[in-house]
Amino acid sequence: MANVLQFFMSPDDEVAFFRFLERFTLEVYPRRVPEDWKTFRASMENIPKLPPEDLYMVATDLGPAIVDKVKRGPDKGHWRIDEVRSPVIFMERSRPNEEGELLSGQFWAELDITAQTGRKNAAPDRFRLLFLEIEEFVKKTYRKGDPKGFFVGPKAARLFKEGLVLRDSAFRGGTVAPYK
Repeated sequence: MANVLQFFMSPDDEVAFFRFLERFTLEVYPRRVPEDWKTFRASMENIPKLPPEDLYMVATDLGPAIVDKVKRGPDKGHWRIDEVRSPVIFMERSRPNEEGELLSGQFWAELDITAQTGRKNAAPDRFRLLFLEIEEFVKKTYRKGDPKGFFVGPKAARLFKEGLVLRDSAFRGGTVAPYK
């Protein structure tokens, strides 16, 4: 089972989050990697280059991204990152929906040995510490959400007070409020 953290990030919260990530060597890849993709570091300056919804952040100083070519389906010809064997953090960005509500995002990484994923070895300790440091940053600087399990960025919490609706991105997801 992956370590998952669900959050709400306004664009300002995302800038602060990527400013925090600059201390790590994380390269950005989209969910389906085109053959001509040029990687770049996860940093505040590169936010405009980020894929709009889902991305992988690869800890390249701990190991390369292990990729396979997609052979069938609509993504045929693209590369797919093996998220179990590679030192990657998957991130689904918070984004507005058609009604102007902010949908939740999440990030997760496979750190443990699990039968479901076929992982035979636990993630390297350095990768585990990197992920836990990122998780600690979010838990320390973001507000807890109601219901449990969500973290609301400081700017998103202020926008909530001004009337922004925070909605769980799950199918038929409910609304979330920062815990008082």
